[in-house]
Amino acid sequence: MSATFSTPGLAGQFAAIVGPAACITDADGMQPYLTDWRGNYTGRALAVVRPANTAEVANVVKLCAQTQTPIVPQGGNTGMVGGGIPDRQGNALVLSLNRMNRIRHIDIDNNTITAEAGVVLQVLQEAASAAGRLFPLSLAAEGSCTIGGNLSTNAGGTAVLRYGNTRDLTLGLEVVTPAGDVWQGLKGLRKDNTGYDLKHCFIGAEGTLGIITAAVLKLFPRPQSSVTAFVALPSPQAAVELLGALRDAAGDRLVAFELVSRVCLDLVLRHFPGTAEPFADRHAWHVLIELNDTMRNAPLQEMLETELGGALERDLIADAVIAASAAQARALWKLREDISEAQRLEGKNVKHDISVPISRIPAFIEKCDAALMRAFPGISLVCFGHVGDGNLHYNCGLPNKGLSNADRINRIVYDHVDEAGGSISAEHGLGQLKRDEITHHKTKIELDMMRALKRALDPAGIMNPGKVL
Repeated sequence: MSATFSTPGLAGQFAAIVGPAACITDADGMQPYLTDWRGNYTGRALAVVRPANTAEVANVVKLCAQTQTPIVPQGGNTGMVGGGIPDRQGNALVLSLNRMNRIRHIDIDNNTITAEAGVVLQVLQEAASAAGRLFPLSLAAEGSCTIGGNLSTNAGGTAVLRYGNTRDLTLGLEVVTPAGDVWQGLKGLRKDNTGYDLKHCFIGAEGTLGIITAAVLKLFPRPQSSVTAFVALPSPQAAVELLGALRDAAGDRLVAFELVSRVCLDLVLRHFPGTAEPFADRHAWHVLIELNDTMRNAPLQEMLETELGGALERDLIADAVIAASAAQARALWKLREDISEAQRLEGKNVKHDISVPISRIPAFIEKCDAALMRAFPGISLVCFGHVGDGNLHYNCGLPNKGLSNADRINRIVYDHVDEAGGSISAEHGLGQLKRDEITHHKTKIELDMMRALKRALDPAGIMNPGKVL
């Protein structure tokens, strides 16, 4: 339900820009925009506005700049760190981009797609596929997350090993600045060496420097052949060695290399009835592997069988299942994709989205596991993720204790991340969850430069306050 305004109050002025039906002020109507999907953050807002185009976004931001009204941009509200949720003061405007959901243009010869920020990732993938192309960004929330959110967090997902993060997939942006001006940077150029590459200021900035309203994104040839395997192995060290062997053999045909611990697999088996254990014996660690090629009938299975056979002879792996059909490949991927939901069903947990150099993954897991188990006997360590690019989801659960030990757990994990030369956020961003923590991990000069950029672009500090910095 939306309100109709008869007085020239601030909410009424926003309604005059976007239309009364797109300006929400009642508590029930605003509620879905004020709580994150995990239920960890709930805020208050002056109103929720849903502009339909870039001009409306710009006019809303101009009014916010004039009245010093804080703005919290929001996409699909699927974030993990509270980046799209306002604080409790109730003076902020939530600016939802979910009505800006048009595919503006597909350029087949240039291999690009231009999409508005509110386009759901899966919709963009389908539009690319219908045009005979691939948009490779893929993650668990792709049915509800939006391109604007993906850009704002520099989302990664399962195909970073081959195609890179969202930043690597972006050629141009359209951005509304904190003053309400529109930067038209929607160029589909792969070469433009004319000074500062401004788009990189906004990708990964979580809406703190401006509002991304559209983007030109790279497309790729659609794969015509693929093979998927689920492999059992004794340790993360074996996984890293197998990754190296497959990279040497398959090159950029290697698209995904996902680590899955025994604890993760047990959670999926427990919470998703009908899910089958892939092997006759239980194993401590697993990797999900996918190779693809644009050539029809490419000998991917033969290549993978050869490499896995050699790894078996070297005792690098213990067993392997290669999908014999698309349905079997989907079933193997489901073992990986259902981990997060299975852990949610298990209970509250302390999540970590960390990255370390690939070569240091085994030592990190061994040392951090041991330190946490000493401090918290009985802790459940749910370790999985994109080992091919060094990104681990290293989550910790304590039976019947929820998040009460989160600070102590975080300290142990983050200290080990620092020791390994890693990052406390690989693809989820900082939001409000890690805003203070990041000050312990970046140098003074790094923080000074970040703050200088924030002051230069948003001197009034109205863009997503309380996030990142």
